[in-house]
Amino acid sequence: MTDRQRAFLDSIENSRYEREIINGLRPFLNENVPDDMKGFYSSEELKVLKSLQGTDRDVEARMPVKVTRHYFDLARHSEPLKHLVKANPAETLNLAGSEDPGHQMDFAPVEGMLHKYEMGLLYTISTCSSHCRFCYREELIARKEIVRQDGTVAKKGIAKIEDVVAYVRSHNEKVERNGGFHPATGREKLREMLLSGGDAMMLSNRNLGEWMSALAEANIESIRLGTKEMAFYPKRFDDAFLAMLDNFHKVYPDVSLRLMLHFNHPDEFLQKSPDGDYLTNPNGSLKWHDDTKRAIEGVVMRGWIQVENQAPVIKNINDDANALRILQRSLYHKGINNHYYFCGRDIVAYKAFNVPIETVWQLLNESQKGLSGVEAHARLSITHYKGKTEVAAVTNEPIPGVEKSKHGVLIFKNLRNALGAPDRGKVCIVGRNPEAVWFDDYADRVIYDELGMYNYQRVDNKIISASDALNVVQPTCR
Repeated sequence: MTDRQRAFLDSIENSRYEREIINGLRPFLNENVPDDMKGFYSSEELKVLKSLQGTDRDVEARMPVKVTRHYFDLARHSEPLKHLVKANPAETLNLAGSEDPGHQMDFAPVEGMLHKYEMGLLYTISTCSSHCRFCYREELIARKEIVRQDGTVAKKGIAKIEDVVAYVRSHNEKVERNGGFHPATGREKLREMLLSGGDAMMLSNRNLGEWMSALAEANIESIRLGTKEMAFYPKRFDDAFLAMLDNFHKVYPDVSLRLMLHFNHPDEFLQKSPDGDYLTNPNGSLKWHDDTKRAIEGVVMRGWIQVENQAPVIKNINDDANALRILQRSLYHKGINNHYYFCGRDIVAYKAFNVPIETVWQLLNESQKGLSGVEAHARLSITHYKGKTEVAAVTNEPIPGVEKSKHGVLIFKNLRNALGAPDRGKVCIVGRNPEAVWFDDYADRVIYDELGMYNYQRVDNKIISASDALNVVQPTCR
């Protein structure tokens, strides 16, 4: 540990946080919750959920129930927010889906780390302070055993600082010695890291500081904090946390920080009247909840921190053009950029949550009518095994002479591609299918596939690890 790292860590103050979390269905089933929470699930809902316990349709085996007092107080006045955190028997009607969405573990050079793109992602913790029912990492949150590419079966592990730092240094040394590109994967320097999980903001300030300073000492240029805690418990962004960020910036001024938020619906941060209308400020802008406003302004006022929001469009939560419009407008008004909106992933039970891809495209485009150019920067992405892929266009007219286009076409465009990104920018054109909720639903309608989405082959070898020699062969495909 360097002297500056030690000095930074010694400056960190840990706070105590009273999230008042309700864990599991049991407190609701046993009426062991505060009186005002007892009606959150109806007696009939609880009866059905209890009858499923221990069966193949046990909703908590798929995704544990968890909610903070703050989010409960919001959700009891908001149907979309109820759908976000309340377990529903429909979740387990169809358990089709991937236990490792996007074949992420193919790109795990060390336990708890993904290195698929030009940046790395770290599983720093396996929980959040509340649990979204549609969670894209349900296999991690629910601590499920998954079959890895080498045939072994194990739960996804949590990253360890020493392993990650060793990998970063090894990878970047190989890149530098090889003229700017890794000799096996074609990737450039690993310069950006996302602290995720679970929710990185469930870590203490000290734990966050240990990760951030260790990555900075390894010459990572940009650090992202991925979090939904701004919605679940905004008081986490208190003076002690902000002081930690200030001290980090003072000690490591050349490391950029990005806060990646996850607001799904404007009800998560806007004040409402008893009639359900959003309250306004004197100038007509919408009024934020005091705690969330204080937390957001505390981060945004530090101009060296970039703040962005990204969220999937999920059935019964935000599949509403007006809600998406208000969300984008209100976030940008507070200095938060709109990064991505996502179509649903192929998680286990995805058919209970995913909105048809073409519907999401229409909703997002409708929502951006009336927004200014800067408010409407968000792109619509869906994560294929090859990487993040934009839903770039949907047409209503056929292409003359092309039979599969008689109802129009959808154009996918690759935004982020694994390894050396050889397919970035390539497209795939398919005939429309209004019911499609995943790529498989277009498999019989492919018109043009420059991207190779429907001829995907997994990498045969694990991505090169920190202990591998410099001169290795190029990974093959199968």
